[in-house]
Amino acid sequence: MSKFIERAWYRGASWLYLLWPLQWLFIKLASRRRRRLSTNAKPGSIPLIVVGNISIGGTGKTPLLIALCKHLQSKGYKPGIVSRGYGSRAPSYPFAVDAMTPVSEAGDEALIIARHTQCPVMIGGNRCHAVDALQAQFAVDVVLSDDGLQHYALARDIEIIVVDAQRGFGNGLCLPAGPLREPIARVGEADFVVCSLPSTSATV
Repeated sequence: MSKFIERAWYRGASWLYLLWPLQWLFIKLASRRRRRLSTNAKPGSIPLIVVGNISIGGTGKTPLLIALCKHLQSKGYKPGIVSRGYGSRAPSYPFAVDAMTPVSEAGDEALIIARHTQCPVMIGGNRCHAVDALQAQFAVDVVLSDDGLQHYALARDIEIIVVDAQRGFGNGLCLPAGPLREPIARVGEADFVVCSLPSTSATV
């Protein structure tokens, strides 16, 4: 993502409103896609929790997912995690990641999650396939999806939207005029909304 565009989004550059027609088209297409995928989404056999956001970029989803996973473990649950695996170069997908997986295969984020939770992590672009592989290979009784809010083919029981408390929603516009993947009203549909503050990031 261009740093110039990102700064414009969060500084409220007035020229971005020239892109309003493209924003309108983006919203229409995204809404149509959501309806189509949600209609065909099949509920899973175990609960699924999605931790995501409506903004481009990081909002603190991963630290929250790790904390939630540890909380579930403390209550006797056996969570498993699915993630996109950004930066990964796995031999094939879906791909199981654990604390000993090379970072070149797992990607930074998935490896951080695996090391901090000691839970099975399955990466892959298709979240539905990743969930199926996770349940087939591991004895889990709840699934957490890292950054899967817009993957509407994935049926979910609980949605948690994370919002960057410092940057908020930028200029409040959707792509390409602003940083939002969905309109702000989408936040009101989530089961929980968590505001994140800057903290020391975990490292691999």
